[in-house]
Amino acid sequence: MANRTIHFSQLEIEIVKALSEYSEEVAEGVQKEVEDAATELVNTLKKTSPRETGEYARGWTQKTEYKSRDDIRIRVYNRTKPQITHLLENGHAKVNGGRVDGIPHIRPAEQNMVKKLGDAIKVVVK
Repeated sequence: MANRTIHFSQLEIEIVKALSEYSEEVAEGVQKEVEDAATELVNTLKKTSPRETGEYARGWTQKTEYKSRDDIRIRVYNRTKPQITHLLENGHAKVNGGRVDGIPHIRPAEQNMVKKLGDAIKVVVK
């Protein structure tokens, strides 16, 4: 196969450059929206979590697990009482019979945040 020389016009170079800049701006915008959404989710969970002593509600936090130029992963978790999140959310059986009803607070906050984040990302991309 013969080597081919490809000649780009100045317009083509400018188009590629503009698309690259747009891509970087979108990636940065999406990352900022994800970070803001995680922070808002933590604050919502602190407000809506069940309170007996308040330790569980205060325990919500976030951690950036991975971040690169075009990717971000943030974990929202309860650092003080992670073992009871499932029990409080979904309810559980009592030792001597019966059942404790769950107090849905994680799923509603998550679903609300997913919708808000989707709307925010649409704005960034446009």
